[in-house]
Amino acid sequence: MKRPLFIGHEIFRHSSYGRWHPLRVPRVSTVMDLSKALGWLPPDQFITSPRAKPKALTHWHTPEYINALQRVQAEQRASAQDHQRHDIGSVTNPVFPEIFTRPATAAGGSILAGELLRDGGVIYNPAGGTHHGMPDRANGFCYLNDPVLAMLSLRHHGVRRIAYIDIDAHHPDGVETGFGGDPDCLMISVHEDRLWPRSGPIENDAGGNALNLPVPRGFNDSEMAFVRDSLILPKVAAFKPDAIVFLCGADGIEEDPLSHMKLSNNAHIAVLKGLLGIAPRLLVLGGGGYNPWSVGRLWTQIWGLLNGLDAPDILPDAAELVLRALRFDGNRRGKNPPQHWFTTLRDAPREGPLREEIRAGVKLLQQRSGI
Repeated sequence: MKRPLFIGHEIFRHSSYGRWHPLRVPRVSTVMDLSKALGWLPPDQFITSPRAKPKALTHWHTPEYINALQRVQAEQRASAQDHQRHDIGSVTNPVFPEIFTRPATAAGGSILAGELLRDGGVIYNPAGGTHHGMPDRANGFCYLNDPVLAMLSLRHHGVRRIAYIDIDAHHPDGVETGFGGDPDCLMISVHEDRLWPRSGPIENDAGGNALNLPVPRGFNDSEMAFVRDSLILPKVAAFKPDAIVFLCGADGIEEDPLSHMKLSNNAHIAVLKGLLGIAPRLLVLGGGGYNPWSVGRLWTQIWGLLNGLDAPDILPDAAELVLRALRFDGNRRGKNPPQHWFTTLRDAPREGPLREEIRAGVKLLQQRSGI
């Protein structure tokens, strides 16, 4: 693989979880459109994501659950049993027109990435990152768990040691279910303390191979830099992974409506920059993010960084038009967006004090034996 590859699909342009659901906002299509407007996405670097076949999904998910998702999509209704057993049709995981095909497309991209990375390279699948999905049920907006499926695909194609790094605001409980206790998989998660799903306390090592760092509200760029340099990068380098899977959720950015962290998108970019080159294989996934401008601006920068491209100080007209076309109905942040959301990709830095509880948490995890 000579150049990074971008996996995307048009299904994400108009598919929505519903008028009032947090995933009503466009995300992947915005990244595709911005990248093209910047001249960053030539056809030879773009792959249309395949839809994962049910058999491929049952490498981790139960056949009964996959069958239920397909049936619910066909009928556009969930039975009481679907709701009770699989949490399909809940407020969090609603029935919507593409309830099977949308997540199966994201998962298909991640499974394909595992195959394409067999001999090394870099792949970006921003539609991926549904890290809460469980084997037999939907969970936290995630109907399938594409990170787990990607890592199983890497294993199937001969990649043994995998480092999974997750800086989404929410703890990756589904990935921990899939790979907890696996000595050839290092899992590191930095997530907001006491935020849903309220798992991932610092004491939880998932059977010996996980480092969970719950951080307090107001987590800032300075604190993320400390965590990056003192914990994430040293631990990943010492693990000597054959592949890194990096989940870069945008919901830790200050303007996101579902968390209380105060990061700028510079913090995420700096973590990714530090991970580059540690392993011969890198898969970058999206994850959470519910402010369309925050997501689009960060995730487009990620694609630029993977290609060695710097975001311009001021966006060209075509890229600005993409951002001006976004809507955030039903949220106060959409009523009067600041001008820099339209004209730039980079946030202003959001530095702050390094609190003692961050230092103490990192110190505890630094000393954890066996990792």
